[in-house]
Amino acid sequence: MPDLETFREEVREWIEENCPPSKRGPDRDREEVWGGRNAVYKNPDSKLWLDRMAARGWTAPTWPKEYAGGGLSAEEAKILRQELRRAGCRMPLVSFGLLMLGPVLLEFASEGQKQEHLPKIVRGEIRWCQGYSEPGAGSDLASLQMRAVLDGDEYVVSGQKIWTSYADKSDWMFCLVRTDPDAPKRDGISFLLIDMASPGVSTTPIKLISGSSPFCQAFVENVRVPKKNLVGKVNGGWTIAKRLLQHERLMISDAGLGLTGPPRSLEGLARKYLACPEGPLPDPALRDRLVQHMMDDECFKLTLQRSAEAAKAGQGLGAASSMFKLYGTEMNMRKYELMVSLLGTQALGWEGEGFTPDEIAIAREWLRSKGNSLEGGTSEIQLNIIAKRVLGLPD
Repeated sequence: MPDLETFREEVREWIEENCPPSKRGPDRDREEVWGGRNAVYKNPDSKLWLDRMAARGWTAPTWPKEYAGGGLSAEEAKILRQELRRAGCRMPLVSFGLLMLGPVLLEFASEGQKQEHLPKIVRGEIRWCQGYSEPGAGSDLASLQMRAVLDGDEYVVSGQKIWTSYADKSDWMFCLVRTDPDAPKRDGISFLLIDMASPGVSTTPIKLISGSSPFCQAFVENVRVPKKNLVGKVNGGWTIAKRLLQHERLMISDAGLGLTGPPRSLEGLARKYLACPEGPLPDPALRDRLVQHMMDDECFKLTLQRSAEAAKAGQGLGAASSMFKLYGTEMNMRKYELMVSLLGTQALGWEGEGFTPDEIAIAREWLRSKGNSLEGGTSEIQLNIIAKRVLGLPD
């Protein structure tokens, strides 16, 4: 293994030479790069930064090189993250393929499936969405009814998914389907990959209280899916589904650290809106809330870092992902409650004059944060998992 300090110097030099200045610092343009077949880049440097990082495999730094990953050790990947943060580099790619699907493909997929899909995820060529929840199967996900019937070398798939984030912008869907309607509900589920360009697939956005429409309904009507798109064993999808949910919950927990959305300093907001450029903040109650959140944020960040390093050492995530999802959810909602308190009446803006774009964004994001306690498994579901699998409490 190369000397880690030498590796750090090499990474630092590469970043200085390759990260465009416009991709450093706060994201004033609010451009998240999702990639995909129909990607549009507001800033040409966004595509340049993605291509340069992907060429090194550093969009997925610890994935094996044979699947276009970086092949880095856990220690090297940590150094890469540190140097990217030091230089203020923004994420080159936001991707459910990287954060959720890729890890389970590495664990459960055939070699052919890995070779077909993982390099495209690394390069941001395909944008994925998650087909899990249905109108009658939310928290009780195992009750899902989307049917997949084998017909020769293809599955004929019919049904409906709901709360499917960005389905209207995605190229492929990783999907839970029922392949044995007579088996106990968890035993008749399979994990299938569906091309959203297939005839019979359609989507409809769902408008949220925040005014945005990231969620969709997805309709699948007699869609023919090649049998080779089945991941793992037929009727063995529940095991894959649970593992993917662990990765999803860890992803959602990052919202509590402010790792999603534009970076904002709570102290900076406090000093601006309380008209206190220096010294103690005038409102002691608000000051206490702010300091407590900052301490909680730092503790949570260190805990997540420790867990991530343990996971990369082969210890896995397990039920800890439920703890992180629950706590990250609460942290994110408290953060936005604090922002609204700091902004006062300026947090009441929805549109029009008298409010800055960031003030309007905070009002909408505050409303959106309420959904954190539902998506990826409700907080009540997480508490049940923690009670049973962490604390060992009886049913």
